Parts: sequence; C-alpha cells; structure tokens
Amino acid sequence: MMRLAECRARRQKAKREAGNGRKGWISFKKGWEQRVALNRMQKERYARNILLEEAGEEGQEKLLQAKICIIGAGGLGSPAALYLAAAGIGTIGIADADDVDLSNLQRQILHGTADIGRKKVISAKDALLKLNPQTDVRTYPVFVNAENIRDIIKDYDFVIDAADNFETKFLINDACVAARKPFVHAGVIRFTGQLMTYVPKKGPCYRCIFKEPPPQGAVPDAGQTGVLGAVCGVTGSLEALEAVKYILGAGELLTGSLLTYDGLTAQFRKIKLPERVADCAACGTKRM
Repeated sequence: MMRLAECRARRQKAKREAGNGRKGWISFKKGWEQRVALNRMQKERYARNILLEEAGEEGQEKLLQAKICIIGAGGLGSPAALYLAAAGIGTIGIADADDVDLSNLQRQILHGTADIGRKKVISAKDALLKLNPQTDVRTYPVFVNAENIRDIIKDYDFVIDAADNFETKFLINDACVAARKPFVHAGVIRFTGQLMTYVPKKGPCYRCIFKEPPPQGAVPDAGQTGVLGAVCGVTGSLEALEAVKYILGAGELLTGSLLTYDGLTAQFRKIKLPERVADCAACGTKRM
C-alpha cells in the first residue's frame, strides 16, 4: 500500500510541475519502470520532434537524457553542436584548445566577430546556451591526445569526430574502439564532404578503411586548398543526424558505408565498405 501511495504522489507532483511549465525534466516511477516526463515548455519547444513517428515523447525523453561529445569546435563541430542543442540533447561536451580567429568565421558558425581571441569552447558554450538554456554544456579547452582522450569521452553515449587533422581522427577512432564507444567520422575539403559511423561489432572502423595517417604534408588540407562553409554545414549537420538516429534507435546508420557529398554537382554517393578487417590495429580479431 505504501509503494502504491508513493507512486501516486509522485505522478501527481510530476503533473503539477509539468503543468506549471517548470524547466528541466521530472523523474518518477510508473510501476517498476523509470521514465522522464516532459513539461509543458519542453513539449512546445520540441513539438516538431515529438510529431515524428520515430521519436514521439519517449524519443524526446531519450534525447534529453543523452550525452554527446564533440571533438572540434570548428567547421564541422559548429553545425553539429547547434543542431544537437536545438534537438534537446541533454549534455553536450566540446573539446578544442584553439582560440577564435578571424579566418574561422567563414565556416565556424558557433562563433562571431566579437568572439575573436576567445577560447572556442567558451564561445561555443555561450552560443549553445543562448539557443537552448536547458543544455548542459561541458567544455574541454585542451588539445586532445592519447593521454586525455579516454577520460574526456568516458561518460558520453556517442562521440562526434569534428577534428581537422588525420592524427586526431585516428586517435578518436582508436579510443572509441577501445572504449566500445560509437562515433561518427567526417571530413571536408573544397566542395566535398564524407562521413561514416562506427558502432561496436556492427561494421568496420575508420582504421579498417584508411589504415594509417598519411605522411605529413602528403595530403593538402583545407588551409591549403580551401573549403566552402556551406559544405561544412551540410556535413556537420549529417553528423548530428547520425548521433540523433543512434540515440533514438531510428533509421539506418552509416555503419559499413561511406557517404560522400559533392557540393559542385549536388550529388550524394553511398559506398559500401568492406567488412571489418581481421588484422586491423584497432578493432581486428587477429591483433597481436
């Protein structure tokens, strides 16, 4: 009888708080199941998400409880972070050691002219909280390396590779594979972008496909060849979409596939990747 009375009291309290439009979300038990109730303000803010058959209120509750880490607050990380905050991701981590530079503003839409000279993670946090004050934004103003990456990603459900160099991309891959952490990779240059998603035991990892970082200077980067900001926007937004689909358990992820985008011809191409490589240094079954 006491358990039943407690459940009823919690439900009534949750309804009152939701009706009052209280910020945040309220936990209560329904029988033996723990769930999260959306309040009135959240139902209005996320109404277009909730209307989706693949989401609904239950899916929105999952997004509010999700934790996603973005490594890189630049051209890819900017649109990814903004769309994740807008979607209602409860916790967003951002790792980047750089300061905002004037040349960043052509594509890195988290930052504005007034942010020049500020830490990117601080500028990013301000922008995300302005968009959605309910987001818990955690900042890591450090260069991600082999010594700190596992501590950075350990508490997150999903990782977004928004780095701009091969060394960091391979580092993210290896750390996520070791931690059995799903992540999405993306890269952009000139008018083209590409992305793939890794989920443990569901396809090849980044190292399966690309093996090793190319020699220093062998492959030109965007600082040498240029990149159109809108291409970063398209590709970074697709990274956010992969993260949301993973949290919702909806649709088909880019596991086992590489998606490429050519902005000049407005064409997408989905390339089937080989199965996981047995002797891959990161995820292979024949590693020494």
